[in-house]
Amino acid sequence: MAESPSIVEINADQFDQEVLGAERAVVDFYSTECPPCENLATKFEPLSELYGHKVKFFKVFRQANRDLATSLDVTGSPSLLFFKGGRRIGDKLTGAITRSSIMRNLDAMLSPEEAESIRSGVRPKRSRADVLILGGGPAGLTAGIYLAQAHIDTLIVDVALPGGYVATTDQVSNYPGFIQAMPGYQLSHQMTEQAKANGVKFRSAVEIDEVDLDNKTVRLDGFETIEAKRIIVATGSKPKAMGVPGEEEYRGSGISYCATCDAKYYDGKDVIVLGGGNSAVEESLLIARFARTVTIVHRSPQLRANKEAQSRAQAQKNIVFLLDHEVIEIKKYAPYEMGVVVKDKKSGEARELPTHGVFIFIGFTPNLGLFGDRLKTDQWGYIEADARMRTNVPGVFSAGDVNVKHYRQITTAVADGTIAAIELTKELE
Repeated sequence: MAESPSIVEINADQFDQEVLGAERAVVDFYSTECPPCENLATKFEPLSELYGHKVKFFKVFRQANRDLATSLDVTGSPSLLFFKGGRRIGDKLTGAITRSSIMRNLDAMLSPEEAESIRSGVRPKRSRADVLILGGGPAGLTAGIYLAQAHIDTLIVDVALPGGYVATTDQVSNYPGFIQAMPGYQLSHQMTEQAKANGVKFRSAVEIDEVDLDNKTVRLDGFETIEAKRIIVATGSKPKAMGVPGEEEYRGSGISYCATCDAKYYDGKDVIVLGGGNSAVEESLLIARFARTVTIVHRSPQLRANKEAQSRAQAQKNIVFLLDHEVIEIKKYAPYEMGVVVKDKKSGEARELPTHGVFIFIGFTPNLGLFGDRLKTDQWGYIEADARMRTNVPGVFSAGDVNVKHYRQITTAVADGTIAAIELTKELE
């Protein structure tokens, strides 16, 4: 998309006059080789045409204006800042920025009447695709690559940026074809770029308002309706949150949810595992092959894991148990220097446990809130697809971690995406 004439690029020496001197302004701090910046541009430019007569739109190249960015507490790209009458207002938007969040901040600078007048000018949009993939993780991206190579018009929709949960993984060392471990975000980026190179279209960091699986339609951001011949549900799953300070901040950076992925990085180090079910105990056994010590912290007086797993863990000399303790905070001081603050539920005493890494195993939840009860699921809420990845809804397939399966890995998600795409190609032909 060509840059809108309503957007003006400025440098630090122009900032005070152009931004602080404007009645209303929004500034995009961007960087080169920045996929989230490219994603934002697809929203920022159309909105500049919509709001440009009321708000001035600016871009600042962050890498060439570091002092200005630092003074405004801009530490990542893209970052959107909003100014009214020379004063900064509203939220600082970063990362996977949605259209609705931008509009909300822009509207806040206007009178209710002005905002309503602008919103009334938003024209509904209809788009079409042969296959619509919901979810841009490894399963969705793989399906997209196969479909696009078969010359099938394919569009991937994701509420975040493409890459899925693997993008938050610190290092991936067990994906075939890569001798050296690579950051999860890099593997996700390469998959995404491969999909784009093959012609897959994307709608990223969007809000999904409604999904009609029977009629194969999806409405996005309150104005775009996409119609498709087939749908692949590849929305994945997410770890259940403990809801304690530090959990979100250090996810993928000291906190892991996959022993198969990350245990090897804690060779000779001390690890804390949070949870007491089968996953927590069985994954602790794997981690114990590498770690010097593994401390299992569980909030109940007894573990919930099956007796066999408990017996095996209790027989491991480097696995210890801290039961009837509640986690109240996770801290990080440096790479491989963490702390977990726990509270004894009997005495109420709190103390900090030093550790090199934290693994959380309290369960995962499939991301199926968009579909109500239309899809057939098992007792845990995962989709029951057949061997060809077909769901109970005709023309709707599912792939990846959202499906019932024994193991959830990048490679198993990729396999599901492959099967779904090949089966769909045959159907559409």
